Formats: sequence, C-alpha cells, structure tokens
Amino acid sequence: MRNFARVGITLSLIAAVAATALAMVNAFTAPKIAAYELQVIKDALVEVSGGYAVGDQATTDDPLVTNVYPLSGENGDTVGHILQLVGTGYGGEMVVMASYHADGEVIDARLLANAETPGLGKKAEVPSYMEKFKGTGGDTAVPVKKDMLGKADADSVSGSTVTFTGVAKAIAYGSDYVKSLGGK
Repeated sequence: MRNFARVGITLSLIAAVAATALAMVNAFTAPKIAAYELQVIKDALVEVSGGYAVGDQATTDDPLVTNVYPLSGENGDTVGHILQLVGTGYGGEMVVMASYHADGEVIDARLLANAETPGLGKKAEVPSYMEKFKGTGGDTAVPVKKDMLGKADADSVSGSTVTFTGVAKAIAYGSDYVKSLGGK
C-alpha cells in the first residue's frame, strides 16, 4: 500500500514539474508564434494584392470568409477585395488568401495554414500552383474539377485531388462572395 502511495506522489510531482515547464515554454513562445502568424498574413496580403493598395481588415459573419480587405486603385476607388477563406482539404481545414477584381475575377491566391500531405497536397503552397486560377471567376468559371483544367494543370494535381478541390471550391466561393458585394 505504501508503495502505491509513494508511486502516486512521485508521479504527481513529475506531472506538476512537467506542467510548470510547459507553461513557462508556452509563455515564452506564444507571443513569437502570434507575431510569426501575423507576419505570414501580412506577407500574403502583399503577394496577392496585384500591386493595388490593401485597405483595413473587416471581419464577416460568413464561416467561409473570415476576413475581407478592400483593394484600392491609384485614385482611391475600390477595385476589388482580398479574402481570407476557409477550405477543406485532405488534412482538414485550410486557409486560403485570394484576391479578386470587383467582378469576381481572381487576381492571385496563396495557400496558408494547412495540414496537407507533404509532397502531394503541400504542392499547393507553391505560388505557381495558383496560376491555374488566375483570370477565372469573372467571365469564366473557377475550375473546381480536374476535367475543367488543361492536361498539364490536371497532371499537376494528380495525387492531391482532395487538396485541389478544397482550394478550388474556396476560391470559387470567394469569387461569388466578391460578386455579391457589387463593387463595394
């Protein structure tokens, strides 16, 4: 009986020390992680802005559009929007940053936070992956299925169809969302 008590106390002390150490590490790293994540968002905004000025962030009630940033031309008029979108891929939830002209045409896009498969779905993080979406969404449909792509683009998404579909549906949803704003 005494042995059980001694083992129980020893394990409790070990757990308390480990929890304290973890709390200290978290207190030190949490601000650095938050700053890094904010920098990733800022970098993505610049990358997808298409050279337009990016306005202040606005949040939405839409679960698939978490943030909206207006894009302004040289005269200050709103020419489009950048949307922070939520999609679903093979690894679960993905965050996509995409920019659109006011008519819903895709300017550019980037895949940010995701848990996609290295070597397959992670290819969507490469900026050139998003080339297949540029210029779509206005007068032409955003390709949401592999058969809507040319052979080279369809081959590039082989093995990561779920990732492609998740990114494509998020971008298509964003296009429709921007169209619904009516140039505002």
